[in-house]
Amino acid sequence: MQTDLVPPPSEPPTPLSVEVREVDTGDDGMLRRWHEIYVAADTFERPWATVWSFEEAAVNARAEDESLRSVFVGAFDGVEMVGAGICQLPLLDNTDKVYGGVFVEPALRRRGVGTALVEHAVATVRAEGRSILLVEGGLPGTEREDHPYTRFALRHGFTMANVEVHRVLDLPLDAAEVEAMRAEAAPHHEAYEIWTFEDEIPDELLPSYVGLLNRLALEAPTGEIDFEAEAVTPEVYRKQVEKMRAQGRHKLTTLAISAEGEAVANTDLVIPREDRTRVYQWGTLVRGDHRGHRLGAAVKLQNLLALQERYPERTEIHTTNAENNDTMIGINDRLGFRVVEICPEFMLQR
Repeated sequence: MQTDLVPPPSEPPTPLSVEVREVDTGDDGMLRRWHEIYVAADTFERPWATVWSFEEAAVNARAEDESLRSVFVGAFDGVEMVGAGICQLPLLDNTDKVYGGVFVEPALRRRGVGTALVEHAVATVRAEGRSILLVEGGLPGTEREDHPYTRFALRHGFTMANVEVHRVLDLPLDAAEVEAMRAEAAPHHEAYEIWTFEDEIPDELLPSYVGLLNRLALEAPTGEIDFEAEAVTPEVYRKQVEKMRAQGRHKLTTLAISAEGEAVANTDLVIPREDRTRVYQWGTLVRGDHRGHRLGAAVKLQNLLALQERYPERTEIHTTNAENNDTMIGINDRLGFRVVEICPEFMLQR
């Protein structure tokens, strides 16, 4: 999630007297206003920002999810909502953490709205007996130390705990380069089968696939943020798939299958319904005892080809990687991903 400010004007604006309270997510009008502020804030001076559609936000707000609880709040100046916030609380694992988002109408910044939302998020962390608040930002890489978002976060006691790099790949792919990469990788993984699925994962592969998902936060570089393995079960995962369907999203998953019939490498592409040009690259992981066989490249390449075949109207893929994740960055660079911004993760510990 994003924290957003703009450079200070010559004279400080008059502070607003705001009250932060939970939003009635069953009220379409209230939730639409929350969504308007969120989109306006998150896309301000960020042409590559990826945001929820209203329908996706509504499902997140209203659907039952036993792995994550989301609390939507608004900052109100009288009856008018001028800021929006969210606190997401993992329920099965990493229960010391809250994932936060703070969004202020661009024209109303530097008037105390963002501070009120941060203070409310900190109060939520304390009330829930948690100790870590994590908030993500998006900004030009050349301004990481002196950007207004960074200054705002540091002023409120956050540290820049990790830096993800947001990259975009334009489609269609360079067919010759993809075939060259596949040919290079193929001799290294002849003992594995590479399979692609849309939305559903076969029951016999689901436990090993979920095991890969649960380890991603441990295996990927996360800077100063310590994560524990996630605790999603096949049953919880099936419910997450139902939630994704309700949002109108599809997911392409390519797996490397070992001789023992287990998923030992995975990669996921998520295709949103509302944004007809974009695709989101989610996690890619190779199990530690199966590395060295070019399986990361194999699953990524096959998944990209499946995407182009099934969704030819899509023109760009968005992904983020920790800036020191050299293995994934090397694959992405060769495919043609280009850097568009950095996404620092700010951490506040209480």
